[in-house]
Amino acid sequence: MSDVPMFWRIVRRLITANYGRLFVILLALGAGAAITAALLNLQIDAQRRLTTEFRALGANVIVAPRDADANSAGGTLEEGLLRGLPAENAGKPVPAVAFLYVIGEVAKAGEIHDQAAVIAGTEGQGLTRVRPGQRTEYSAELEKDPAACEVGAKAAGQFKVHAGDSLRLRNQGREATCKVFAVVATGGAEDTQIFSRLSTAQTLADLPGRISLVQLSVTGTPDSIERFIAALAERMPGADVHGIKQLALAEGKLYNRISGLLSATVIIVLLLTSLCVMAGMSNVAIERKNDVGLMKAIGGSVRRVVRLFLAEAILMGIVGGLIGSAIGIGGSIWLGKSVFGVAAQPRWIVYPVSVGITIIVSVASAFPLRRLASVRPASVFRGEA
Repeated sequence: MSDVPMFWRIVRRLITANYGRLFVILLALGAGAAITAALLNLQIDAQRRLTTEFRALGANVIVAPRDADANSAGGTLEEGLLRGLPAENAGKPVPAVAFLYVIGEVAKAGEIHDQAAVIAGTEGQGLTRVRPGQRTEYSAELEKDPAACEVGAKAAGQFKVHAGDSLRLRNQGREATCKVFAVVATGGAEDTQIFSRLSTAQTLADLPGRISLVQLSVTGTPDSIERFIAALAERMPGADVHGIKQLALAEGKLYNRISGLLSATVIIVLLLTSLCVMAGMSNVAIERKNDVGLMKAIGGSVRRVVRLFLAEAILMGIVGGLIGSAIGIGGSIWLGKSVFGVAAQPRWIVYPVSVGITIIVSVASAFPLRRLASVRPASVFRGEA
């Protein structure tokens, strides 16, 4: 008959022999697992949150002509370059928008006097991602108009236009009209610009098929973005591909600091948990000295004795890890909302990782039980310490 049921019966009796000590050990393991799961979940969510917040600041990668003279075709790029850009990075889509800038004369339809303004012709997917800000006025129906244009908040005040009004655009004798479908406020230079279709700007500038630059919003870690830039520069040797260093450096430094702080806290918590469990296991080793001596006297092997205590440590690690990790993931949601103002999204990969770490800590903390392997039955029966 198999001795497996007997093995687990002994393990159960070992665990439940002292409920007070069991509660203390599980409390230490559960608390350690809860804090570990909460901090790991916050650490993963912090990367996503920072990436989202920094991408809201606008484009972080620029593809520009190497020739600085933007007033000639030599200072522009081929429009077809836009179609050759990668569609994603690290599994995330990469919004890319081509721009052609023209300094022209603008007036509200029906007005006589023109005023100088920057006309930015755009084409591509994700203009709202590469350009920061929000639309204060918007008409989805007017956006479908082939002659639709978007106006910066300051330009809208300058020309006294709103969504639905029309603008007259001129440059060196060439003229076009556009209908305003939105007013956008960015807090930057874009507030003074008129955003038209790329074809409209090309007509005004007499630069068919040309663009001034391409702006991209690349999602990913600072390292993956650097690799994206390097690969793109290699594919387009005739263009100047570079990242906006202020955004990349700020994002990288901030995430590294947060990650380092959370990682250091996790390590300290695990060390403290290990010490608490180890103290409990030391008492266990003292109490079970006679039991181990008796086991050996009746023929129990050292390996079986070690397996008993190892199974006990693993079971306590599993129970403490399962309960503590569940509490920790729930706590991280509340903590994220309290600290960052936005609830952290639960990352379920954290759950098995935290449970695994707790099991490892429990097994490592059972080190004092190894002393029981050297107990001699004769010394126990003689009452020796």
